[in-house]
Amino acid sequence: MTVHQLAEAMDKNVDHIFETMIYVEGSDYFDKPESVITDWKVLQEIVKKSGYRSKIVSPPDKKQDKEELKDITKRPPAPEDQLRPRPPVVTIMGHVDHGKTTLLDTLRQSSIVKSEFGGITQHIGAFSVVLKSGERITMLDTPGHAAFSAMRARGAQATDIVVLVVAADDGVKEQTVESVRMAKEAEVPIIVAINKIDKPGADIERTKRMLAQLGLTLEDSGGDVQAVPISALKGTNVNTLVEAIVLQAELMDLKADYQGLVEGTIIESKVDQARGKLATALVSRGTLQRGSVVVAGLAWGKVRSMFDEDQQVVQQVTPGMATQVIGWRSLPSAGDLLLEVESEANASRVIKWREENKMKAKAIEDLEVIQSKAAEHQEVYKVQLAEKRKLGRRRLKPTGPRQKQFQVSDELKVSVLIKGDVDGSVEAILDLLDTYDGTLCKLELVHYGIGSVTISDVELAIPFQAIIYSFNVGVLKDAEEKAASNGVAVKKHNIIYKLFDDLKEEMEKILPTVEVEERLGEANVLEQFLITEGKKKIPVAGCRCVKGVLKKNAKFRVVRNEEILFEGKLDSMRHLKNEVDTIKTDLECGLRLEDHSLQFKSGDTIICYITHQQPQSLDWDPGF
Repeated sequence: MTVHQLAEAMDKNVDHIFETMIYVEGSDYFDKPESVITDWKVLQEIVKKSGYRSKIVSPPDKKQDKEELKDITKRPPAPEDQLRPRPPVVTIMGHVDHGKTTLLDTLRQSSIVKSEFGGITQHIGAFSVVLKSGERITMLDTPGHAAFSAMRARGAQATDIVVLVVAADDGVKEQTVESVRMAKEAEVPIIVAINKIDKPGADIERTKRMLAQLGLTLEDSGGDVQAVPISALKGTNVNTLVEAIVLQAELMDLKADYQGLVEGTIIESKVDQARGKLATALVSRGTLQRGSVVVAGLAWGKVRSMFDEDQQVVQQVTPGMATQVIGWRSLPSAGDLLLEVESEANASRVIKWREENKMKAKAIEDLEVIQSKAAEHQEVYKVQLAEKRKLGRRRLKPTGPRQKQFQVSDELKVSVLIKGDVDGSVEAILDLLDTYDGTLCKLELVHYGIGSVTISDVELAIPFQAIIYSFNVGVLKDAEEKAASNGVAVKKHNIIYKLFDDLKEEMEKILPTVEVEERLGEANVLEQFLITEGKKKIPVAGCRCVKGVLKKNAKFRVVRNEEILFEGKLDSMRHLKNEVDTIKTDLECGLRLEDHSLQFKSGDTIICYITHQQPQSLDWDPGF
């Protein structure tokens, strides 16, 4: 800034600045009011000697006008005369392994199911199906596994029609019930596909009765829900199912506005090693073209290219169609609303507005947590202060959390770092981790992200001694080498329940073993005998073994009226006059304990048992 601008900023005249500069080294060069003070140290010294503090900020003329920052929303509904028919968006939902992906495979005459790990769909797939009649349907295949409930929920919200696949041999299951609930919440019509009718044990009528219990009134019973028995594997009645979908779409009279700014939904997002950040978008309004600038959540991008499900380049995407979009500056999240803006500058302003509002919301949330913790601390402090005043001059010993402040934490902990192929898969794994509420071992999430495991991931895992789980993604060579040299475990998985099993096993490994008691046998005391050894009379229990077996080298417990009188070893075990090692059921024996002071009574119970160390297991059931 110039000498004159500095004087104005401090509300002083220029002469004051020149007088102060006499005492500042290196200020001789700035001898005119319009001289620009280029030396920051000189500027700082002048401000300091004038009695002020300095702070670096942006020049006032370059500040962003706060009023220019604003969010964007959907446009008002288009006039009826601008609407044109669009293809329906159909979501395939249902329980895991009930044949959803096989049905899509049959419709597309492709081999989707072969590419799915373990035959399980682990992220939402969007496909365009061209029927023999020439009509086009956009199909969404949602995962049926319990860990992917959030992804199924997004599938239901983005759809026009839900095709509920139920296996005729298996009937209604947990995810079937959840899919029906989601479809009803989204207020979309349901068409039931009763699959696997060719399988042994298939019972169509039983399946229909189970569906009726869910509140789905089928057409057979006078309702409005269509139910089509099919075999997705053999193609039986699949054409009938397609006709039912087309009929339902015609009744709904689906139309959309093909003009103006684009609106849509992000179905899935991931980092592709060859193409970079990639998101699958379902367009609901407008026509998405190359060069369009779009915003989704806290991400924006300029569409560089678009691809269909066969990785073929498409020039434009109309309502009711799905496409893979590349050109994102940052990766959007699955489920985000996709909106087109006029320019990159507008997109930048929208993102800045959203980020600021997110920070404000987080600050309010953090403040509530801080105030809650402060109030809790104040209550503890008041109690301790009251106790201290009661004691007078006597010193109050620290209790509870105060002692723990100076102790090294010895809690058992497993730290993990998650990297996945797509946003939805990572979200499902995080939801899986959220189901853990055990106290034996702490589970700590260090970091999560999308894309291959990089060297920065390994560097982040080292101080936490974290295990890196890569879900359906690779590990870069330099990251693999660094992990090996630093002892960081990198575990690759492509099926979520196997990842869970591995993580649970890792947590159980560090749990200390527990002592477990195994009961071998039980005896009843019939009578006490006294034997003489030297000058002492030693009590001996005359017993009958009533259960199991008694072993001399095991441990024994004497119980009288549910009270334990003795726990320990034997001195002697005799059958008749012979010393023996074991006594079986229904045999009588004499038992002499290590403790010679205990007097036996008729009716006492003597329990024979052994103890051994056993690994602990976690009580963690995510609902698989």
